[in-house]
Amino acid sequence: MPELPEVETTRRGIAPHVEGRRVDAVILRRPDLRWPIPREVGDLLPGQRIDAVERRAKYLLLHTRAGSALMHLGMSGMLRVLPPDAPLGPHDHVDIALAAETNRPARVLRFTDPRRFGCLLWQPPGQTHELLTALGPEPLTDAFDGDLLWQRSRGRSAAVKLFLMDNAVVVGVGNIYASEALFAAGIDPRRAAGKVSRERYGRLAAEVKRILGWAIERGGTTLRDFLNPDGAPGYFFRELNVYGRAGEPCKVCGTPVRQVTLGQRSTFWCPRCQR
Repeated sequence: MPELPEVETTRRGIAPHVEGRRVDAVILRRPDLRWPIPREVGDLLPGQRIDAVERRAKYLLLHTRAGSALMHLGMSGMLRVLPPDAPLGPHDHVDIALAAETNRPARVLRFTDPRRFGCLLWQPPGQTHELLTALGPEPLTDAFDGDLLWQRSRGRSAAVKLFLMDNAVVVGVGNIYASEALFAAGIDPRRAAGKVSRERYGRLAAEVKRILGWAIERGGTTLRDFLNPDGAPGYFFRELNVYGRAGEPCKVCGTPVRQVTLGQRSTFWCPRCQR
């Protein structure tokens, strides 16, 4: 599943091509993705100018005066800006046609989603969609720090990795980056969240910010399906320290990396470096 850096990479990739552009038409080749596509997408978006492209957690919002198209890439979704006559693939479910302007030819913002786990929904102006209302702070903002993690973890017996991946605590720290941040902070992912000290949470928050920021600059982490908007794979995966490396030697101490399942997700850690 694309994680926060992949979604932010997508936002940065499409924003220069769609912001300030008028929507000519919305072409829906099926009525639903993960959920039914609301009628407002086809009725209200055409004719509007896209004022901004925002990311909130792993969602993307195309803001207009009439409301916002809310999108999630699901497990393997992708957004690309293409010529209107670009060949269609079997999983190209939505085209948002952008009008031609001076020095800017007509384009389509194409939503491709092979598994249809993504979504295209609608947020009325001045409202917050129900999918966004209970989300915690963004990890790359000042609202997220070690003190917040320490305060919200008191009395929590869940594993610290699951706590870090809870979107009500902080958004967008998915499986890969949680494993990598815990390794960098030297914290055993199985440790109870309430047993981690304020000092260690300070280091963890700093590592989350560092690793996510670095991954964004490096183009995100490519898994089997995900490609960047330009069709080129990201390459942060080449720099992972523990994720996906079960049985291989730790890059720091040489101890074999271990793997366990937490919350139905594969978790990787070094038993010597992480306590």
